[in-house]
Amino acid sequence: MKFASVLSLLAAPLLASAFLAPAPKTTRARCVVSMVQSKALPFLAAPKKLDGSLVGDFGFDPMGISDQVANLKYVRAAELKHGRVAMLGFLGWVVTQFVHLPGEIYAESNPLKAIAAVPLISHVQIFLFIAAIELATLDRTYTADKPWDLGFDPMNMSKGKSEQQMKDLELKELKNGRLAMIAIIGLMAQTAYTGIPLFS
Repeated sequence: MKFASVLSLLAAPLLASAFLAPAPKTTRARCVVSMVQSKALPFLAAPKKLDGSLVGDFGFDPMGISDQVANLKYVRAAELKHGRVAMLGFLGWVVTQFVHLPGEIYAESNPLKAIAAVPLISHVQIFLFIAAIELATLDRTYTADKPWDLGFDPMNMSKGKSEQQMKDLELKELKNGRLAMIAIIGLMAQTAYTGIPLFS
């Protein structure tokens, strides 16, 4: 019995070293994936086509639109167009609560109700005006190097500007447009839910 106890005491360090010994080193092929991090969401990878070459590209594309569309310049032109419309929409949303055309049908201060109060012919005129602009710029949208630049600069903001200064102006317009798109959605949702205009 004593002999077995002595043997177990001597064998204990050997058994422990067997279990605690590091695993033998084997050569394994490591797969390294080079990932460009998104500037907007640093914990995600940026989409392949969003390489930062376009102004305002922060690698944010949760719906994968850049993977579906071949021409990103067209997508940028569409985003700016929506942003410009949203900026005008926000301005119109606020102005219609204070400024009204003469006549009872134009007295509505709730912008959502004002749309229904205006005669159908007014909507037709707006639609035809938009259609004319779209048709006039259709070829440019798909073929121009900068389809978002429509040559409309009544305040001469681009005059005498360097390329970097123009990129800064483009980024500011893009950010203002993105903010306006969020703002007009918020205004519409708030007015539809409460039935109360912003400045009631």
